Amino acid sequence: MLNRSLSNFMNAFTSSDHTTYPFATTNRVDFQNLMDVYLDATLNPLLKTTDFKQEGWRIGPEDPKNPDSPLKFKGVVYNEMKGQMSDSSYVFLIRHQDHIFPAINNSGGDPASIPDLTVETLRKFHADHYHPSNAKVITYGDMPVEEHLKQVNEKLEAFEPVEVDQKNLEPIQLNESVSVTVPGPFDPLVEKVEQYKTSLSWIANDTNDVHETFAVSIVSSLLLDGYGSPMYKGLIDEKLGADFSPNTGYDPTAKKAIFSVGLQRVREENVGKVKEAILDILKSVKEAGFEKQKVDGILHQLELGLKHKSARFGLGIINRINGSWFKGSDPFNALLWDDVVTRFKELYQDGKSGYLEGILEKYFIDKPTFTFTMTPDPEYDVKLAAEEARRLESEIAKKNLGSETVQKLAEEELALLKEQEAARAQPLDALPSVHVKDIQRTIDRKEIEHDTRNGVKIQWRKAPTNGLTYFKAITSFKELPEHLRLYLPLFTDAIFRLGTKGMSMPEIEDQIKLKTGGISVSPFASANHTNLDLAEEGLSLSGYCLDRNVPDMYSLLQKVLLETNFNQPTKLGTMIQGSASGLINNLAESGHSYARTFAAAHLTKAGKIAEVTGGMTQVRLLSKIAADQNYGEAILRLKEIAEFAASRQSLRVALTCSSDAASDNERHLASFVANLPKRSAPVSTLAGFEFNQETSKTFFPLPFQVNYSSLCLKTVPYVHEDSAALSVLSQLLTHKYLHHEIREKGGAYGGGSFQNSLGGVFGFYSYRDPNIPNTLKVIEEAGQFALEHKWTAEELEGAKLSIFQGIDAPQSVNEEGMALFTAGITDDMRQKRREQLLDVTTDDVRRVAQKYIVDGLKADNNKALAVLGEKGKWVSPEDGWQVLDLSTNAESAPREEFDVNAGKVEL
Repeated sequence: MLNRSLSNFMNAFTSSDHTTYPFATTNRVDFQNLMDVYLDATLNPLLKTTDFKQEGWRIGPEDPKNPDSPLKFKGVVYNEMKGQMSDSSYVFLIRHQDHIFPAINNSGGDPASIPDLTVETLRKFHADHYHPSNAKVITYGDMPVEEHLKQVNEKLEAFEPVEVDQKNLEPIQLNESVSVTVPGPFDPLVEKVEQYKTSLSWIANDTNDVHETFAVSIVSSLLLDGYGSPMYKGLIDEKLGADFSPNTGYDPTAKKAIFSVGLQRVREENVGKVKEAILDILKSVKEAGFEKQKVDGILHQLELGLKHKSARFGLGIINRINGSWFKGSDPFNALLWDDVVTRFKELYQDGKSGYLEGILEKYFIDKPTFTFTMTPDPEYDVKLAAEEARRLESEIAKKNLGSETVQKLAEEELALLKEQEAARAQPLDALPSVHVKDIQRTIDRKEIEHDTRNGVKIQWRKAPTNGLTYFKAITSFKELPEHLRLYLPLFTDAIFRLGTKGMSMPEIEDQIKLKTGGISVSPFASANHTNLDLAEEGLSLSGYCLDRNVPDMYSLLQKVLLETNFNQPTKLGTMIQGSASGLINNLAESGHSYARTFAAAHLTKAGKIAEVTGGMTQVRLLSKIAADQNYGEAILRLKEIAEFAASRQSLRVALTCSSDAASDNERHLASFVANLPKRSAPVSTLAGFEFNQETSKTFFPLPFQVNYSSLCLKTVPYVHEDSAALSVLSQLLTHKYLHHEIREKGGAYGGGSFQNSLGGVFGFYSYRDPNIPNTLKVIEEAGQFALEHKWTAEELEGAKLSIFQGIDAPQSVNEEGMALFTAGITDDMRQKRREQLLDVTTDDVRRVAQKYIVDGLKADNNKALAVLGEKGKWVSPEDGWQVLDLSTNAESAPREEFDVNAGKVEL
């Protein structure tokens, strides 16, 4: 349905005790189509044996066409979860759940247990649980609910009521304190002596009590949120660990809530001290009491959250309701925020009642605890692989696989391949579809005004905003020296972590919560819409607040930008250690994005800037600084950046507010700009970041059982007439070729192609991929497939529908006009591109496939490939691969150094 719909959201979420199938669209016909398909797919799936083998698990020869090749476990979900279980933080989270809540299972499936599942068990599970008697249906929007009810009834009336298991599962009962220790993966980006993870958990309240659930969530926020929170100051600032453990926080998703506090990157000798410190912090907080100002800050954030109407407001409503509804709560209780907050204020009484301190005593102080610790095992991955081999041998023995049976498995594999190939050409007449003719040909233009004050360009979007003002600014740099560009991300983190000479960061943090919906500063990079050899870089500043608090928002932004005290190596070190501890988790979750960014960096200027400020280069830099624990160089660079980071000389501003608030906003902005310095950013005359151009194939070895890959090709800028055809081609290849070859046949969890229309890069990717050589072969043949395939009008229409899902998706008011502000893309450019997309023909598709894919893959200087994950025999220097080892624990592996002093960095 992805390319037969104008949906702006379509997915499925597997939770521990329920599954959600959400979709969203603004088109009424599309909504009815999707509702039909979703109800039919969930309630009446075929669940064929071949589907089970493809998506679940099977045993088959590694090479389906060679029955003598080694037998191995295969299956899309099997490989997905192998990748997921390579992440040490995820393993900690799941093993913690296994022990404190044994009544539920890993919702994704543990690879060690997946082969225990049979297709018969799956079908019975579906029959028992996926039935209208066990379902909740939620709709949100402006279409008449009577139409929904009629359509739902037509699907459900075919079923008879059945008895279903409505038990509300609960975690273990903690009548006394329990302690559990398990082994876990070894993290190559963390020093050997800091590999422990440990946490303390309590069983808390009955979550059907919405008032107490709200109060306990407030207590959790007060204890944990922000760098001035008691737990952060007492645990991380005290160097007991570098970051909170992944299970830290309040979890009200089950009938009984669980509250946990823990740390990762803990030294062995500190594991016991963590528990003692947590218990001491709770007692000291109860004695001192919670500060009213911090509670007010949390309530203010709730108020702003209700006023800020995001484009996914309806999906947020669904997510808020569905879990509690299955636990027996009235779903409307989850929406009664005014009542809940009013009741809370009555009980809280500005802190005089001791209500929140009473929550601490009721559930946490001197109550039984569950201590969970994961110890690092350097052989964990080896043991995991050995265990998989043992399970494979066991399955083979169970099947009594003689030569005839092995041959039969090979035949079954070929039969599955044949069915997968046939599925590509399967008629889709049974599926409903909207059509390109339903898409309006003209864009919706928003009224944007422009102004210049004190040399600063201002873009105004005046619209109803629920009493909020949205601010965005870009300060632009020209040819920033590489050694400063490299430290921009660290600068944007540091200004929100270190405080000023006159105000601590916890104090600033309190003011941000009390006066704004949040302020942020981040590195900015944008390709030029006309010339890929040009790019803009700088810093992006943003924030939003109630109209009355605009001066406070500007004051806070100015304070962090101009007054941050960088002479704090201890605090900076704590920050860097915490950032570095989460890197391996990011790579395991989004490895294909890192591969894509690294590959694109070889091709365009904007790609290079994005890699240096947010890709593997940053991973390598932070890992190195964290390992060396030498922060002098970083402090020097941060001070240099602070000199020009907020210069008004290169500043432009976008404001979104109501017409009534415009004059006040103009006055406050003028005052803000007047207080900014006029200092130009330094301009480099030296060559910057140099990638190894002798090879365009880079491999990053990481302890994953699967891989992430991306191959990128340089194409054309946004305004070029071929850009639209390339976007259509990417959709066609994804849905009609790559999904079948990489996921269904290759076993990867995901795979496809993309055209970054602004960045001028066409790319291929795979996600949690067990077979990179196969994927690379598929990619090499993609262009030829596009040339030879007889594209139908229906396929072309489907590709266009997929594209317009994003183009015509609802926007939050603060996003209106941002393409113009950030990238200079005018409404006329957008209109022309819209027409080009609608008018793309199959001849256009073949032409760009030949020019940019077939011919592009032949040109070594026009492509780049990056892969992250498990190093196989196919990664060899003889085949043109360069290997970049990230490990801080590698004893003999060569390490590439960052020559930051010379202003040049080489990989």
